[in-house]
Amino acid sequence: MFTLVNVHEFQGGLTKAIDYIHTQWGTAQNYPYYVDAISHSDATATSIPQFYVLLCDQTIIGCYGLIINDFISRHDIYPWLCSLYIEPDYRGNRLSDMIFIHAREIVGSLGYEKLYLTTDHDGFYEKFGWQRMEDGYGINGDSCRIYYLSIRQFIESNLSDHCSPL
Repeated sequence: MFTLVNVHEFQGGLTKAIDYIHTQWGTAQNYPYYVDAISHSDATATSIPQFYVLLCDQTIIGCYGLIINDFISRHDIYPWLCSLYIEPDYRGNRLSDMIFIHAREIVGSLGYEKLYLTTDHDGFYEKFGWQRMEDGYGINGDSCRIYYLSIRQFIESNLSDHCSPL
């Protein structure tokens, strides 16, 4: 069974969750950054930042986070989905969709209307409803694609899928 768990609630411990996320996205030089950022993330899903691990039973097989800025010039838009990773053996099971739904529910409950991400992937996120917005700039000056998901559209489509008139 696949589940998403806030890193602070992971039964294997916060350190193991941080190590997993860092292994997927970090470098030898920035481990302290990951420890500090993730340790100080919200454990209650009431504010940003938040980090999650994707579990198959109790084994971590993926991760993602919700943050205020993803090292991109557009500080005026937030929150951002970051650190999305799914182990290769588990890809193709629509686990990304599970993560996106989870993220939309959290972001919507916090009152945000959109969720953003930056990526160099082309064609993947569009399959899940992400829309290309424009480019921003990374800290090295390179242009970066920006995508967004509409939270309102997601909520309205879920209501129409689950509610019927009397």
